[in-house]
Amino acid sequence: MVRGLLRGVGAGLVPVALVTVALTGCSSEGESDRLQPAASAKGAAEGQAQGDGKGDAAKAAAKGGTVGGAGSPCALPVSFDLAAGWKPKAVKEDKQFGLTKQGPVTLVCEIDAKPAGNIGFLRVWTGGRAGDDPRKALEAFVAEEAKSRDKVAYAQIKAGEYAATEVTYLNTNESLDAPKKERALAFTTPKGVVVVHLGGLDTEEHEGMLPAYELAKKSLHGA
Repeated sequence: MVRGLLRGVGAGLVPVALVTVALTGCSSEGESDRLQPAASAKGAAEGQAQGDGKGDAAKAAAKGGTVGGAGSPCALPVSFDLAAGWKPKAVKEDKQFGLTKQGPVTLVCEIDAKPAGNIGFLRVWTGGRAGDDPRKALEAFVAEEAKSRDKVAYAQIKAGEYAATEVTYLNTNESLDAPKKERALAFTTPKGVVVVHLGGLDTEEHEGMLPAYELAKKSLHGA
C-alpha cells in the first residue's frame, strides 16, 4: 500500500514530508532517507576494507544521460553518467531547518529513479574544502544519515578519476518499517568534498537501483 501511494508522489523533500505525515509512521525514500527524526543508537563496530570500486552490484546500467556539466539541471564540481529514465533536479538549500545539511555537506542535487521504475534517489552532497579528508566527511555524513546503523563497512576505492572512500551499511532507524541497505561514497575535488548517496524505499528498491549507482561511480570526472 505504501509503495502504491508513493508512486503517485512527485520528487522532492517537501512532498514526501507530507506523505510521511499522512501515512503516520510509514517511511519513504523521498524524505531524504532520514529527514524525520529518529532515535539515536550506536551501530555495530564500523569496519574498514580495501576495495576495487566494483561494489556488490551485478554491473553498471547503460548510459542514458549525464549530470553536472554545462547546461545540466544540477551545478556540480563533477559530472557523471545517468541511467536511462533517471531525472536530476537541483535542490534548494533549507537554511531555516537545516534539512538539506548532513555533517559537513549540503544536498545540492537529487536524481529521481521513479521514471525508471524504482522508488528512490541518487543524491549528491557537497561542502567542505579541497584539503578535507573524505573518509572523515563520510563518517560524519553517515552518523546523521543513519542515527542507528549496523553492518557498517568502509573501503578505499576508485570512483571514476577520483580516489574515494565508500561505505555500505544497514540503516536501522526505528522510524523505518524494517532495516534497509544504503551506501555512499565520498571524494575530494579542488572545490571541496562530494558525497554521492544511494538510499531507496527499502532494501529491494536499493538493490534494484545499484546498477545506476555503479554507472555513476565508474564515470565520475571533473565538470
